Amino acid sequence: MGRADLHIHTRVSDGMGTIEQVLEFVEHRTGLDVVAITDHEDVTGGLRARELAAKRGYRFEVVAGAEVTSLQGHILALFIERDVPSFRSVEATLERIHLQGGLAIAPHPLSWLTRSVSERTLDRIEGRGEAGIAFDGIELSNPSPAGRRTGARAARLNAARWRLPWVGGSDAHHLPHIGTGWTEYDGVSAEDLRSALQDGRVRGGMARYPHARDVGYSRIAMGLAWGYSATPRKMLGGKWRAG
Repeated sequence: MGRADLHIHTRVSDGMGTIEQVLEFVEHRTGLDVVAITDHEDVTGGLRARELAAKRGYRFEVVAGAEVTSLQGHILALFIERDVPSFRSVEATLERIHLQGGLAIAPHPLSWLTRSVSERTLDRIEGRGEAGIAFDGIELSNPSPAGRRTGARAARLNAARWRLPWVGGSDAHHLPHIGTGWTEYDGVSAEDLRSALQDGRVRGGMARYPHARDVGYSRIAMGLAWGYSATPRKMLGGKWRAG
């Protein structure tokens, strides 16, 4: 079984690690086979990370992605090559992701701590049954505060109503968080992961986030300040300190 972390941020948006630091951490401190770089509103980090990982011959693969802000909440866009427009309806966002061959995941569903897709929105989308306007998975194993608080309720609703493939991701903004949420799948490659997601042959898992003192209280405070301005910086055309 392969293991992938489908939700990682870098300094391209609101993560505190540079692309290089994230890749080195994955290589030397985890057993992950695949990671998805999902910076807010921006696929640049994922594309750069994929290129760098291949150039350096790392043992894992990188999926280029982004965490896109729709009008109804965040959506993880995986296996994309171009930015997906932000602040569109969830239907339009899902359509744009699928038009470029990407897959769409509902991260930290139902959470009130960050922009998240609601129960009502998931009911509406999954009730449509329309090709191209649907989620390909739901992130039920997210150990961050945003994901942990509502994960159990989202899992119950998914089992009863939506029946979406269950995935996991760390939602890492600091290096020690990487790999604390994961998706298990048959195979080891990024293409194996894509096939498993499309067939629903995946399962999420997670461990607890490291204690705040292990990350560093000052770094957490800096990360929160950096994070709250991530999407506004992007929308206003500000420069991104990718590193």
